[in-house]
Amino acid sequence: MSADTVNGVMFTLTLLVCKPLSQLSRYVVLSKKGLGYGFMAYFIWGLFPLYWKPLSAIPAFEILAHRMVWSLVVIAILLTYRKEWSVLQASLSNRKTVLTFLCSSILLATNWGGYIWAVNNDMILECSLGYFMNPLVNVMLGALVLKEHLRSGQKLAIMIAAAGVVWLTIHLGHLPWIALLLALSFGLYGLIRKTASLNSLEGLSLETLLLAGPALLWLIWRDTAGIGHFGHVVWWQNLMLVGAGIVTTGPLLLFAAGARRLPLSTMGLLQYMTPTIQFFMGIWLYHEPFDHARLLGFIAIWCALALYTMEGLWQQRKTMMAAMPQ
Repeated sequence: MSADTVNGVMFTLTLLVCKPLSQLSRYVVLSKKGLGYGFMAYFIWGLFPLYWKPLSAIPAFEILAHRMVWSLVVIAILLTYRKEWSVLQASLSNRKTVLTFLCSSILLATNWGGYIWAVNNDMILECSLGYFMNPLVNVMLGALVLKEHLRSGQKLAIMIAAAGVVWLTIHLGHLPWIALLLALSFGLYGLIRKTASLNSLEGLSLETLLLAGPALLWLIWRDTAGIGHFGHVVWWQNLMLVGAGIVTTGPLLLFAAGARRLPLSTMGLLQYMTPTIQFFMGIWLYHEPFDHARLLGFIAIWCALALYTMEGLWQQRKTMMAAMPQ
């Protein structure tokens, strides 16, 4: 029996002992819905190269600007429907909140822009590597910034991943900078959001509001200078630029719905779906170069992730067993 299966059995037994049957059935329903939401979020994120590749004739930063502007339009509609504008107005009056989310919005834009540029420059495999590395970067940042204690298994996992990065650097002749940029920008973004006061939708609303203004002005300047692409490309590319708002906010809302209904450990396992889809897409669909040396670098990261995941499941199992009635 695998560690994940044992973990699931022990968690179910704990629920049976500690909760009434009506609460247990409610938990099962929520878990099924949460699993569906989480699966769809990570699955859609994994398919993102299919969306950005057809726009490769447009500069990555222009695509990014459209993503910011149209995301704000979608979020404005959502806030109006849910009557939550008052929360955003209160946040804008708090200087500390605005500065916090200004930092997170810059990191988010860096991650989005770096990803779009990499996809459209045939570096999907390196994007995949970056998102495989992300959980380990999160642990490392937690230790360095939040002074969280690292267990021995976590330390070993980070050392193995670092060895993989060194190996790829030696083989490629340069750092896998796209992978590091994506992992670090998203890791730092998560670190800021972890301590922020707003929930997922409210936080994204403030971030896109801070980003969309400069982005819109820049797009207007490009259009008046005759170098903008919106309205000057084929109709389906214009439609895809507008659709970037839905493509951005949709998976984030699904993720938030899943995270509210599932344990963090389950969401942590689901997150590996995104880079896995991108990995096979980069090799089989877009035929990016992948020699034995690159494979060894990926294997080092995968081994580090396997160690990190199994160690986390083992610790969770110990905690649940300790909490069970003797």
